Amino acid sequence: MSTENESADEARHKAKMANRKAIQDAEVESKKVEKGLLIVHTGKGKGKSTAAWGLLLRALGRGFRCGIVQFGKGAWETGERKAIETFGDQVVWYTLGEGFTWETQDRARDVAAAERAWDKALELIADPTIRLVILDELNISLRYDHLDLAKVLAGLTARRPDLHVVVTGRNAKAELIEAADLVTEMTPIKHHFAAGVRAQEGIEF
Repeated sequence: MSTENESADEARHKAKMANRKAIQDAEVESKKVEKGLLIVHTGKGKGKSTAAWGLLLRALGRGFRCGIVQFGKGAWETGERKAIETFGDQVVWYTLGEGFTWETQDRARDVAAAERAWDKALELIADPTIRLVILDELNISLRYDHLDLAKVLAGLTARRPDLHVVVTGRNAKAELIEAADLVTEMTPIKHHFAAGVRAQEGIEF
């Protein structure tokens, strides 16, 4: 009897999965558009830039040439940068911030650094050899009005059709979220900082 029950259960499971596969295949087949995406990683949780590095690795694996501009962050020696440097000219990386705003304590310098970084971002966006651009912590520059939001949105929306752009940082502006194709919000559930654990090599940097 148990063998018959097991066979019936297996048959029901197989039919259920076949039906699910048919629905999934039809859903995938219905998607016809291929385009460069504007992707935003925001929220208070850890992992916004880390997720961007994961996309970068995937793009590099597909042979894409990629560009990175870091807004706000100073010239830290990070594990991701050391790893990415091994790809040579397949990646161009510019860290043009002077540190976090509470470190510089100089708004004029922060604005000037953000403007330099945005000029470099536009240069990478215009480069026809680059398929993916990461604008790390651009949201912070927009949050503190170091850059004109309308000007940034115009530059992003005018990009060529096959270019992917990833923007990271907390507090993404509503207008940027509206313009984006994909938005992910990192939500903090638990963080080791709260238990007194310091930033650690290989995890935070």
